[in-house]
Amino acid sequence: MTTETLPALTPLLRERRSIRTYDDTHVLADADLRLLLEAARWSASAGNSQPWAFLVGRRGDAAHRGFVELLSRGNTSWAPRASALLFSLHQVATGPEEDALTYSDYAAYDLGQSVAQLGVQAAALGLSIHQFAGFDHDALAAAAGVPPHWRVTTGIAVGLALPDGPEADALLRERDHRPRVRKPLAEVAYGGTFGAALEL
Repeated sequence: MTTETLPALTPLLRERRSIRTYDDTHVLADADLRLLLEAARWSASAGNSQPWAFLVGRRGDAAHRGFVELLSRGNTSWAPRASALLFSLHQVATGPEEDALTYSDYAAYDLGQSVAQLGVQAAALGLSIHQFAGFDHDALAAAAGVPPHWRVTTGIAVGLALPDGPEADALLRERDHRPRVRKPLAEVAYGGTFGAALEL
């Protein structure tokens, strides 16, 4: 099923794409970066625990240069062109001690919600994000001084999509424009029994 079959879906979701062709002249303004992080900050969380954090580097600054060095080979072909690279973290224990209690069974879920809200806010600003896992998580944690009761989770490239043209890498552009496909709703939404499609 493609998004073309869902015309009533809000355009902020219907037109979302994880692009790889970013305009490397675009500068992410402080106000826009703040809005993205505020969108994440105001997400719902279990018991209002807010078990998330973000490391942020904007193209050209020292943090960004350090982040780029830790990207996987496949991501170095496109991610550095984005206006900013963010890395999400979630809290996994109440403190750094080896015997510290698990912080929340739902921390990773809550982080996912906050990043989803960040993505919707990005779309509202005319920006695109691409979430990725291809980077050296342990090296990033060490370089950024992430305490042991936090876990580096995902990378998030943020920027302005590069218009189609000779500047856009042909292979990356082709990947950016492939039809978005999802499983039929009957395969993910059930009634009272797992596997029994919800009748709508």
